[in-house]
Amino acid sequence: MELIQWQQRFESWLDEHHATDDTAHDISHFRRVWMTAQKIMVHHHVDPLTILTACYFHDIVSLPKNHPERSQSSRLAARRTREILHRDFPDFPPDRYAAVEHAIEAHSFSAGLTPHTIEAKIVQDADRLEALGAIGLARVFAVSGALGVPLFNADDPFADARPLDDRAFALDHFQTKLLRLPDTMQTDVGRKLAQHNADFLIQFMAKLSAELQGDCIGLDSQIQHRLLRSLRK
Repeated sequence: MELIQWQQRFESWLDEHHATDDTAHDISHFRRVWMTAQKIMVHHHVDPLTILTACYFHDIVSLPKNHPERSQSSRLAARRTREILHRDFPDFPPDRYAAVEHAIEAHSFSAGLTPHTIEAKIVQDADRLEALGAIGLARVFAVSGALGVPLFNADDPFADARPLDDRAFALDHFQTKLLRLPDTMQTDVGRKLAQHNADFLIQFMAKLSAELQGDCIGLDSQIQHRLLRSLRK
């Protein structure tokens, strides 16, 4: 079966079985991760079906960020995906089950697992790139709004004199996680794309800092340089 046919079947299944209000883990997210994965995988010898399947089902279980078992989401998603493939896609090649499960289980930042196959590395990179750039920026504040988390600490927005705490302030998430993502990328292409988009986030933070000081058109060069230095370490 052609890859596009598998994609159409997966999307039909998700339309019927995966209705969600979580825009960070909906079918549009799965499509974007797959599009990004394709940009990376052309540089490698891979099994495209494994990557496609993992991209479309990696967040079939996604516990909320404030859930005590959040780090187990990817393991639960991997097991759930095997069940779905076995039950609802009986013609899916069983010899791909293990590879798909590993790619799904290893994609999660919170799980802290190392991907051991090129397919898993590409899925992890593609998913993490979704957390950077303009979409990543929008997702941070969408999630913080859903959880009732303040946008930033008004007295010390960039944590100059306090510990970072992204459970308390959305903006802290940029420094606790997002700006660290380029160093975690598994492929050369993924690393370059992550670096580019992390630079965009730093520019946003420098613009925000300037506006907080009453400058509506400039950038705070001190914040920009500080964050760029930390990114380049």
